[in-house]
Amino acid sequence: MRKLLTPVLDSITSLVTALEARDEYISGHSGRVAGTAVSLALELDIPGHRVEKIRLAGLLHDIGKIGIRKSVLKKQGELSDDEYSHMASHSIIGESILRSVIDDGEILTMVRHHHERYDGKGYPDGMVGQQIPVGARILAVADMYDAMTSDRPYRKAVDPRIALDEIKRQSRIQLDPGIVEAFLAMINNRIKAGRAYQKV
Repeated sequence: MRKLLTPVLDSITSLVTALEARDEYISGHSGRVAGTAVSLALELDIPGHRVEKIRLAGLLHDIGKIGIRKSVLKKQGELSDDEYSHMASHSIIGESILRSVIDDGEILTMVRHHHERYDGKGYPDGMVGQQIPVGARILAVADMYDAMTSDRPYRKAVDPRIALDEIKRQSRIQLDPGIVEAFLAMINNRIKAGRAYQKV
């Protein structure tokens, strides 16, 4: 891994924790996404040094929400087009914040591209399929699962079974089909081990 400015990175990670502490709806989200992404990366036999980058990107993927208006973050109804555009800017803001701290392009691209879609209709750059960095594709699955199974201002958490059905439905639309397949296999293994639907 290229040089990380560890003391500053620790400070930013603490900032993420503080950001989540302000909002009960996202409390613990980044840690859970990072944990699920790591488990999924291991399921996919991603090399260890890249798994650590995925973990860091998972912890930091929403740092850009520091720059998003609180009224948008906590809005209970549907976002307007302008509000959606403002919210979507968090991935670019996050990359910008981290660029002075992390001298590692792979981590930065994961933060920037974790809301790209497999069908090319995501943001910020409209990447398609395999153009999207594999770490960002892993984060997309982990992020979607945690978002659906957690309470949010605009809706209650859904049952994990419903979340898994939706992830399966989004294969080849929002999500990489190979990563979806690995995620479902991972969950099925947990079911067999008696740990079905546990949050990481």
